[in-house]
Amino acid sequence: MPAGVVQYGWMRAGKVVLLVLGSVATLLALGLLAGGGALLWLHETKRDAEGFYTSEVTRFQTTSYALTAEGVEVADVPDWLFESGRLGEARFRGSSTRAGTELFIGVAPEREVDAYLAGVEHDEIADVHFADADLDEISVEYVRRSGASKPAAPSSQTFWEASIEGPGVQTLYWDVAGGKWAIVVMNADASAGVETDMTLAGKAGFVFALAIGLLAGGGAFLVGGGTMIYLGGRSRPGEPAAPPVAEEEAGAGAWVPYPVAVEGELDPVLSRGLWLVKWLLAIPHYVVLAFLWAAFLVLTVVAFFAILFTERYPRGIFDFNVGVLRWSWRVAFYSYGALGTDRYPPFSLGHEPDYPARLEIPYPERLSRGLVLVKWWLLAIPHYLVVAIFWGGWGLGSWIGWHGGLVGVLVLIAAVWLLFGGGYPRDVFRFVLGLNRWSYRVLVYTALMRDEYPPFRLEP
Repeated sequence: MPAGVVQYGWMRAGKVVLLVLGSVATLLALGLLAGGGALLWLHETKRDAEGFYTSEVTRFQTTSYALTAEGVEVADVPDWLFESGRLGEARFRGSSTRAGTELFIGVAPEREVDAYLAGVEHDEIADVHFADADLDEISVEYVRRSGASKPAAPSSQTFWEASIEGPGVQTLYWDVAGGKWAIVVMNADASAGVETDMTLAGKAGFVFALAIGLLAGGGAFLVGGGTMIYLGGRSRPGEPAAPPVAEEEAGAGAWVPYPVAVEGELDPVLSRGLWLVKWLLAIPHYVVLAFLWAAFLVLTVVAFFAILFTERYPRGIFDFNVGVLRWSWRVAFYSYGALGTDRYPPFSLGHEPDYPARLEIPYPERLSRGLVLVKWWLLAIPHYLVVAIFWGGWGLGSWIGWHGGLVGVLVLIAAVWLLFGGGYPRDVFRFVLGLNRWSYRVLVYTALMRDEYPPFRLEP
């Protein structure tokens, strides 16, 4: 093999490795930064003067004798973890909204509370969750436990780990310990009809440190990932071009072309900022494609039965589905599946030879009846796992809108590179194009349009 071919192959392989590792590091960095940012926001906006992360005031009420939150299970951990509020201090603050009624709040082992309230009608809090993204409003769901007995006054019991009662606002602090606990809210005189406005709060001294750690780690991975992507994506002066393969070298050892051609030609000059609004410009295409993909799915089911009984993919359905894939690829190439062109995609199912994104699939004269039963789910599982990494999931819209995954990261990097005038890195573009080729080959195979198993490679 000529030395130029070997040198070029090793350089391309090294760049692909750098791009893959850099993209994975960048994805990890984004996750770490998002987690650290969320914790830092929680620390700065939901922490009161006492250091508790507290909710807004929430109304808890029942016509029965008690409100309980059971099954509060805390794992046994070393005592030092709970010292100085490092991990576990809870605060319950509330007052009865019934005039002249004193409120009782207590925490005790769950088994003791179950024995105390056996045969007593009470409501158990089944679920407490935040009803909005700002962690302000709490939604409460109850489960009624029936009974005919009246309980003794809660203050007469001796099993409480922590408790408080009295008129007005009552604040109970509980140093969290290992075990299975229940929180009980009652009227101090054990009368029926409990109604209270409460806040729930917890103290965790590690939140700020964890937030800073996540942000620092995310920043480090971002720098490392960005460096690897830069090194993998740049073209250095004097770098050898792809050497041509002589005709005599293309023989038995050459790759057999896969019968799905997905091509894209990068515009020599791309707008720096047009990508910022392409989501808006592409909306008409997204609307049309939503209906086209619905038809694609229905017609694929029809084709399934046609292949099963006749070994043929109906030609009219095949041509329509190829058209949907062509249209989708053109929109993806224009928008956030590649950002490879600024030319607006045509509204067409047909072959558009002048547009820089093209997709062609030769019609198969015969298809296997047996493969149609298993290739779209069982045989394609390895590809599904790989393609899910490319796109951050598996969905019909993955190739036409912005998305997560490896493609999303690479396209975002290219977009930022464009914004600051650096142009579209050629190797990044080739990598993105290869990921799209791989994905469309899998899509064609799972849509029953070809029987040839998709290759595990990025090249055409």
